This record gives sequence, structure tokens and C-alpha cells, in this order.
Amino acid sequence: MKLPEDFILSMQSLLGNDSVQLFEALDSDGPVTIRLNPHKLKRNPLDFKVPVKPVPWSGWGYYLEERPAFTFDPLFHAGYYYVQEASSMFVEQVVRQLMKEPAICLDLCGAPGGKSVSLLSALPKGSLLVSNELIHQRAQILSETMTKFGDSASVVTNNHPRDFTAFPEKFDLILVDAPCSGEGMFRKDAVAIEEWSTQNVAMCAARQKDILSDVWPALKPGGVLVYSTCTFNSSENEENALWAAHDLGASFIEVEIEEAWNITPSLMHDAVSYRFLPHKSSGEGLFVTLLRKRDSDKREYAPHPAYTSKKGKQRSSPFVKDLTAFAGWINFPELFRFVEMENQIIALPAAYVEIMLQLKERLKVLTMGIPIGERKGKDLIPSHAVAMSSELNREAFNSHELSYDEAIAFLRHEALTLTDVPRGFVLLTYQGEPLGFAKNIGNRANNLYPKEWRIRSGYLPEPITEILS
Repeated sequence: MKLPEDFILSMQSLLGNDSVQLFEALDSDGPVTIRLNPHKLKRNPLDFKVPVKPVPWSGWGYYLEERPAFTFDPLFHAGYYYVQEASSMFVEQVVRQLMKEPAICLDLCGAPGGKSVSLLSALPKGSLLVSNELIHQRAQILSETMTKFGDSASVVTNNHPRDFTAFPEKFDLILVDAPCSGEGMFRKDAVAIEEWSTQNVAMCAARQKDILSDVWPALKPGGVLVYSTCTFNSSENEENALWAAHDLGASFIEVEIEEAWNITPSLMHDAVSYRFLPHKSSGEGLFVTLLRKRDSDKREYAPHPAYTSKKGKQRSSPFVKDLTAFAGWINFPELFRFVEMENQIIALPAAYVEIMLQLKERLKVLTMGIPIGERKGKDLIPSHAVAMSSELNREAFNSHELSYDEAIAFLRHEALTLTDVPRGFVLLTYQGEPLGFAKNIGNRANNLYPKEWRIRSGYLPEPITEILS
């Protein structure tokens, strides 16, 4: 790997003799890690078919000895697990230690979704997570990740950080995994090396300050902001942490860590932070600092103009009165309120109905709660999200177990033939795990898997390695 000369000089200045080990680590292959979905594991406990080692700072993370072709594992598409870099799983450890009561949380820069699923795995039961992404294409990926994870207490938005000033002092916890110069991505992404420069580092550091300033009013006094990057330099890390503590009015928070994790402490004495360096901790690299908001912020902020038209918009009552056709599709429907928007039936957790509807009014919401189905004429077409939901009532549907080849064909959005299966909507499963719906019409079945999520590759790898069974 040919590293930029200025990067080499900056790491030598920052890390001293440790920089040699860092460069050697960046020139080697990084570990392969996955995070299991605790909701689906509890419902359908499967065992590993390959050797694994647990990620020590995570309750659900595992190292694999080699990288399989995840695209061709139906359980990956079922949301049974997520491919996540090990260092970033430390967010789970932080949240477990700091959040003891149900909380309203925001993952501000959420795509592609790894830290959002970490948050949902660690937050106390009864919490709500808003996962946001500014860039539309990346927000769609985030929405897919969260749909497959299947937690009803989540909302996915596609907004500028400044738009959250419409919700002053609303959030107990905000995670800002800030866009950065990506030094921790060097051994995974050659483009990150090509795009790196000292000018880009300075630009990223300035943008990160803007992001923190924009979202700070949305954090409650006493609330926690988790600031993280996947880069190594101090400009985007400790220096920004110290700036936030001074200019925004925050105190550093410490969490307990184990010596065996080989986490590197802050490289500046006045800051408290946690660094995962790839030559010490088995991962790609991560910087985390934890800030507690001291006082109420009384400054006034203008929401981003792209979304101001939605603010204050009048709404008619969206609540559905007759639930007989679909309430049984999920477990414990009495814990939800059902709304209809643009021919879509959505189940919202009763505890968070009002804030979810407020988010829908003022922000660009992509998904929220459990999308139950879409009305088309006299039919209600079950949503793929209800198949993915941990609240799915499987007894409400006829189901059919697919072979591996059939599962891959379904995930490619190919036509299916279902024999000895009743007509109508059928829940398709693989190894007992829901993959989605088909509508059996007799001689064939209409494939209802989201076309935009389909497997586009026409080949199968040899050999096929399945992780769980």
C-alpha cells in the first residue's frame, strides 16, 4: 500500500514509534466481523457453521476467519445479521453503560446503518431511535438496513442536521459519526487513499464543527452526545472534542473499559476519548468521545430551507378505525396505533405516536414504525417490512420453506412456482427465517421482494459458505 507522504509525516508526529506498527497494520488484511440481530436470534436461535471469535466489547459481534460471499447468504438479506466493522461496535458498550432508562435517540449521520443497529441492540427497552442521513442515496441504504433489522421503535429520515432544531432539547442521546477523511478506511477502500490530503483533513474538521453546532440545540440539557470518526488525526478528533466542550458547553464523560481491549486513550491531556488503532485493537480504527450537555441552549437557529415547507403543515386524523383486516399481522397489536398515509397502513408504537407524527410533519421521513401494507383496489398488499419485523405474527399467513436455490431465486426477484401451497399471500422462509412475501395465483407466484434490493449478480460462488444454520 502506498500511503500519502503527508499522512506518513502526520502519523509519525502524532504516534511516534507506534506509527511504524500502524503502517504495517494498514498494509495487512483487516478482520471480518458481523453483528447478530438479537431480536431474530432470540426468536429463531441458529448456530454458527464456521469458526468464530466474539468481539470482546460487543454482546453480539463475532470475528470470522475469512470473508464469505455475504450477498449469497439468504440470512443476510433476512436481517439475521449485519456485516459491521469491529471497532464501531464499541458504540454498543458506551450506550449500555450510559443509558439506563428508555430514551429518545438520534443517529445523525446514520448510513449505512451499522451504528444504528448497534444502538437498537443496546438501548433500554422502550426507547426510540431516529436514524438520519443527509445524502438521499445513502439514506435509502440506511432505510433498507433498518427495515431488515426489524425494530418497530425506529424512524429513518433524510435531512440536514440543522433541520433537527425543529425539535429543541428533544433527544436524550445523539450520535454523530461524522463524515471524515477516512484514514481508518485505507485498507478497505483505495479511493480513501486517493482522496486524502491535508486540505481535505482541514475541510472535514471544519465541517464536523458545523454539524455539531447544527445539532447541539436538539440535545437535552444533561443529554449525551457521542462523537466518533473513523480517522486517526487529532484535528478531526481531540481538537474537535475540545472545541465542542469549550464552545458548546459540555463536559467529558468516561466509561469503563478493559485493559485487554487495547484501547488507546486521548492523545491530548485535556480531552477524554477512546481510540481504536488497528495495530493494537482488532478493527479498522475508531475515535470516540462522549460529551454531556451542561446548560440549555437559548440561541435561535433557522431550519434548513429545503424542508421548511413541511413545518407546521395541518394534518387530518390519520388513524385507522377498522383494524380487522391487518391487526393480526403483528404480535400485540394493542401496543400500536395504526395510521394510513398515501394508501400505506403503518403501525406506530403507542408510546411514540405523537413524536413520530411530528417528525413526519417537519422532516423528510422515509420509514417509521412497521409499514404494514399498501392498499391497491380492494386488496391490502403486505409490506416487506412486516415480514422483516420482529413483531411479525407468522400464524397470520400461510408459509412455505424455501431451499437454498429457491431462496436465491426469490432474492433475485425471479418468478416462483409454489406447489401444494394455498392461493393468496404466502410468507416465504429460509431456515425458518422470513425472507418476504409472494402471492400464489396457482400456476405461478408473484414475487413481492423489493425489486430495488434484489441480488443483481447472476452467478453463484464456489464453494458456497453459509455462516449459520
